[in-house]
Amino acid sequence: MIFMAIDDDCNQTGQMIAGLLKWPQGTFASKVVLDEENKVATVDREVDGGLETLCLDLPAVITSSQLSTTLAFQILENLLSLKSKTDTHGIIEFQ
Repeated sequence: MIFMAIDDDCNQTGQMIAGLLKWPQGTFASKVVLDEENKVATVDREVDGGLETLCLDLPAVITSSQLSTTLAFQILENLLSLKSKTDTHGIIEFQ
């Protein structure tokens, strides 16, 4: 699911939801690669020193900043197209 939080872009909602659900979290995602076969998400996030890569067990909460709303649309588009594909080998990449 993709939602826009109402926390004044403070990135609190995703972290609180992840904590309540006891799910791993990836914040400020700039790239997400889902491996459904192994139930893992690889998340690249922008930090002051460059990029940080996280490997999260699914299910997970992944958030992006308001500046990367295109990432959210890419994820949604690719998830919707995945339903129509039969030969995906369980790996989806979003950039």
